[in-house]
Amino acid sequence: MRQPLAGIRVLDMGTRVAAPFCAGILGEQGAEVIKIEDPDRGDKTRLNGPFTVDDDGNAYSLYWSVEGRGRKSVTINLRSPEGQDLFRRLASVSDVVCENFRPGTLERWNIDPSQLDPRLVTARISLYGQQGPKSLYNGFDHNAVAFAGLTHLTGQPDGPPTRPALPVSDYLTGVFAAQAVTSLLYERDAKGTGTGGVIDAYLYGSVLRIMEWTIAAYDRLGSVRPRTGNRSNNAAPLDNFQSRDGRYVCVVAVRQAVFERLCEAMGRPELLADERFATPKARRLNRDVVNQTVAEWASGLDAATIEERCLSHGVPVSVIYDVADVVADDQVRARGDVCTVDDPVIGPVRQQAPFPRFDGDPPPVPVGAPRLGEHTDEVLSGLLGLSEAQIDDLRERNVI
Repeated sequence: MRQPLAGIRVLDMGTRVAAPFCAGILGEQGAEVIKIEDPDRGDKTRLNGPFTVDDDGNAYSLYWSVEGRGRKSVTINLRSPEGQDLFRRLASVSDVVCENFRPGTLERWNIDPSQLDPRLVTARISLYGQQGPKSLYNGFDHNAVAFAGLTHLTGQPDGPPTRPALPVSDYLTGVFAAQAVTSLLYERDAKGTGTGGVIDAYLYGSVLRIMEWTIAAYDRLGSVRPRTGNRSNNAAPLDNFQSRDGRYVCVVAVRQAVFERLCEAMGRPELLADERFATPKARRLNRDVVNQTVAEWASGLDAATIEERCLSHGVPVSVIYDVADVVADDQVRARGDVCTVDDPVIGPVRQQAPFPRFDGDPPPVPVGAPRLGEHTDEVLSGLLGLSEAQIDDLRERNVI
């Protein structure tokens, strides 16, 4: 199985989502990932629900089971000088550091990039970036998507702004940062510079980057992009249409040829002679009546029938799935998009598989999320050469 990052060692010193997700992506592409956790609390994701129960009746985070997988856990008290020294030593035999502390934290602990091996590639993830008037503000994904303008665009036109259901900025920033890490590794190794670099990745920046034409339209047209719900102000028909059996089906038929095929699927070829439906521009100007016409057709059919008719006429269509639909779908099964991970605490548990994958290779099955500090002794002895007595002494003094 192809593992392009085999031989690369990553120190994941992040918590919650963004930095650990960056490290996790690198791990799924072959890197060894060592997670540095606080000896008392560990990654805060371990405390995030939903929870299941282990064999001893203790609550166990399924969030952690997914996002903590594929890495080793080493506990180090980074607030102590000895812990900071351990980290510097581990960094000297590593390639990448991923962190998402508030800017200035690593500097206070004397483990910022300026005090580490220059070969390191360091992904520094924060809410607002390492510099600027807001750089020291604390906050979370909710704040990032609000600040970048995505929350303003999300929701129905006559309703309030709505936060996306998932921490979009955390995951997006993790992906952007992982891509930048591989770029700097290529520059360091393939191009032979011998030095790494620092990546300043911030949550709102990743969201801002995907805001399409929003800023350009404001700059040139003075327009503030509004909420449009599931529809578009620029094309129709496009919506999530409710079916007779109470489900919702997404139909996208904005191109002329596709709309003509949709009219055939609906048994309404006469719509093409109506000037309100005749061209993409006309449908845009009359988008409410266009969408309503499709909605009335969909309301008289079950979701499966809508999907069948659209597919048979080459119209893009998707029944809106919940998780039960996703895991049961033949395409998901054929692609191996759900895998079974052997979690060391709760045993086999189905999770989303690594993504993307390399052509010809099946998606790898990740190693389960580690117990807190599970690999401390292994890593400190194997990489730093510490004896059992030295490790025991560090543990007694709460350094690890």
